[in-house]
Amino acid sequence: MTISKSANAAKTSGNVFSGYQKFVVAVLAFLQFTIVLDFMLLAPLGALVIPALKITPSQFGWLVSVYAFSAGLSGLLAAGFADRFDRKKLLLFFYSGFLAGTLLCGLASTYHLLLLARIISGLFAGVVGSVSFAIVTDLFPLEMRGRVMGVIQTAFAASSVLGIPMALLLSTHWGWNASFFLVVAVSALVGGLIWAYLRPVDEHLKDHPDRSPLHHFIQTVSNPLYLQGFATTGLLTVGGFMLMPFMSVFMVHNIGLPIEKLPLVYMITGAFSILTGPLIGRASDAYGKLKVFGFGCAVTIVMVVIYTHLRSNPLWVLVMVIVLLQIGIFSRMISSSALMSALPTPADRGSYMSISSSLQQMSGGIAAVVAGLIVVQSPGAICCISIPWATFWSSPP
Repeated sequence: MTISKSANAAKTSGNVFSGYQKFVVAVLAFLQFTIVLDFMLLAPLGALVIPALKITPSQFGWLVSVYAFSAGLSGLLAAGFADRFDRKKLLLFFYSGFLAGTLLCGLASTYHLLLLARIISGLFAGVVGSVSFAIVTDLFPLEMRGRVMGVIQTAFAASSVLGIPMALLLSTHWGWNASFFLVVAVSALVGGLIWAYLRPVDEHLKDHPDRSPLHHFIQTVSNPLYLQGFATTGLLTVGGFMLMPFMSVFMVHNIGLPIEKLPLVYMITGAFSILTGPLIGRASDAYGKLKVFGFGCAVTIVMVVIYTHLRSNPLWVLVMVIVLLQIGIFSRMISSSALMSALPTPADRGSYMSISSSLQQMSGGIAAVVAGLIVVQSPGAICCISIPWATFWSSPP
């Protein structure tokens, strides 16, 4: 009996994770943690970066947003090539580029150097996430993907609870550059584990016809089934990100939460997200991904209405509402990711995931713009949010 050295040989049809599969889930979760942390890191460092580089708030805005724009662009550019290589090699190539770009961020001493470094980081990071999810789809059967997505999707919460506080602590003691060196150190460790222990992921190459990258891209974006998945991804992202940019402002100015308690709220709710993410993934495998998705949509709708109608409440009430809101959001994210991973064929998974990742980046930007049009500052108030079913305001102190 011949044992294949390909990672695809580890794919099982049962519901029990093998030791190798547990390693893959863990290393991809840590990889996603570094990508999300690098993306989120610069925004909370604004108070340190702006005076250090002597830049304007507008210039700082470009430093934050250019990462997402370059990540979205790179996903589209890489879509035609994503299925033509061993996914392990592709992942290592782009992750190495991401690591180099993040190192340049730490070494940057001027605004333009940091802007260039953020562009480089975004260009490579935009492809890393899509290759990771393509590997998940290749290695895990559909009945296991809910649990896998549940663990990997907790990277966002983990970066908020663990990564950002640690990075801010380093930055306040050793300068804003120190945070990026922390990301580089963790990323180098993750990259070394992938290089040493991840097996080749190349089974899709056996089924892939000899097509040009442009033809492969056109075939992917013109597939009616894939278009449904792209539209769903875009709408889910817009729906989720319209609320996120102004949550902290709303809590402080509309609900009346003291600003010094804001980190505590994020840490508590983030910790709950780390715990509930894997449980939601397990539920989607056990009870059906579509049922969990429907549950998540219903909970999200109800909790958004409750959250946006909050006034001055005890801290525990605010935390409970946000936790329930995040349960709804995570139920949608995890179950929909698992559902849509079944759409592309093995030969198209890399291309499909690259385009989907780009749509997420662009949809997040669109959501922020739309939210900015909805949120207004009324005369005599710090913040006023006016939407068809509610109006929220706060008076200045």
